[in-house]
Amino acid sequence: MILLLALLLVLLFDISGWSAVAVLIGACVLEAGEIFFLRRWSKRIDRRQPARSPGEQLVGLTGEVVTPCRPDGQVRVRGELWAAICAAGADPGTTIRVDSVDELTVHVSAQPEGAT
Repeated sequence: MILLLALLLVLLFDISGWSAVAVLIGACVLEAGEIFFLRRWSKRIDRRQPARSPGEQLVGLTGEVVTPCRPDGQVRVRGELWAAICAAGADPGTTIRVDSVDELTVHVSAQPEGAT
């Protein structure tokens, strides 16, 4: 970003000769420093928050049955449609809880009325 700003500075203010070279070299050095510090900062953030697979993110969430699950059907979780397996069976509109994820299929169980 710093290098782009320096290029705009050189072009808009018609800086030429050694002045332009000095501005661009200074911008390159600052840009390298910016990249170095941003990489260190992003690595620090990665260590604080461990990566989670999409399956781990879905487990425990609630959703709603879209097509009857007897035992196969479809559910909507986080606004996304998923192929689902519900061993006990569930009718459309029933609230479900995601128990596990297998590839692109979620294993769900029906939630009792009033449970959140």
